[in-house]
Amino acid sequence: MQLKKTNVLEKLTKTQKQQFSADQLLAVVHEILNKSQYSSEQLKHNSDPATINEFNFDYLDASNIYHIDAIKTTCINYRLRFLDHRYFKGEIPLEAISELKRLEKEHQTQIQGLKIMAPSKLFKLENKDDPVLFASLGNDYFYLIYKWGNDLHPLRKWLMWPFKDPVNLGILTLLISYLVTLLIPEGLFSKSGGAAEFWILFFFTFKSMVAIVIFYLFALGKNFSPAIWNSKYFNA
Repeated sequence: MQLKKTNVLEKLTKTQKQQFSADQLLAVVHEILNKSQYSSEQLKHNSDPATINEFNFDYLDASNIYHIDAIKTTCINYRLRFLDHRYFKGEIPLEAISELKRLEKEHQTQIQGLKIMAPSKLFKLENKDDPVLFASLGNDYFYLIYKWGNDLHPLRKWLMWPFKDPVNLGILTLLISYLVTLLIPEGLFSKSGGAAEFWILFFFTFKSMVAIVIFYLFALGKNFSPAIWNSKYFNA
């Protein structure tokens, strides 16, 4: 049986619906856009001026509006990054560019503050794994422009689970250590064997696994997902 691949946009939408209703989003965005018309100077204190896009509220699709919290949660769960489009090293398809131009014509504005959500490797190497293009609405809201590429591995969320925080990584290390200890033949180091020998072996196996994990994290400059989801640094 073949597992269904993970559509990151579907997961993002599900997370968004758990946090906000469509009516709430429209109300907040409407307020933001109204403020940007008569109080742009005040809004600029809270946002980068280059990311304040003057969209026409009547043409916005509520299903394409996402809050930064939903984006952050999705990035952490699937170990993705959410960065300015200038850091993206993959190829942006013509369909995405055409959609961007259509939105600019429809809203009669030049869209700035573009962001892309994608796996880390796509910000270094050319690939085709599920990037999503967003434009900033200001005040931590983003408008979906286009998604392209293939879906993520169906088990990516679980494969990336240990990297969410130190507790998860510690649990996985304990589990692997326990399984490795079970594979060691009983009585290999002592004729008496028994529970005492098992737990001593488990302790030394766990210490070895911890050493390997620490070496991997420091040698390769790895960090946990909450620390890298919006970091532009390779060794974050």
